[in-house]
Amino acid sequence: MAGNELKLTLRKSAIGSTDKIRQTLTGLGLTRTHKTMIRKDTPEIRGMVAKVRHLVDVEEI
Repeated sequence: MAGNELKLTLRKSAIGSTDKIRQTLTGLGLTRTHKTMIRKDTPEIRGMVAKVRHLVDVEEI
């Protein structure tokens, strides 16, 4: 973990995804395509990102 924050960008739509995936995206603050959020790099956030890794881009800052 080089940085202490993660820059998360929703790259694909959640249409067709399960409710759990949509709830995870909402929990991360990613509600629209191409929206970017900065979150602290914690194990909880890393776990959420792992569930939606096929929909988001992650960058350490």
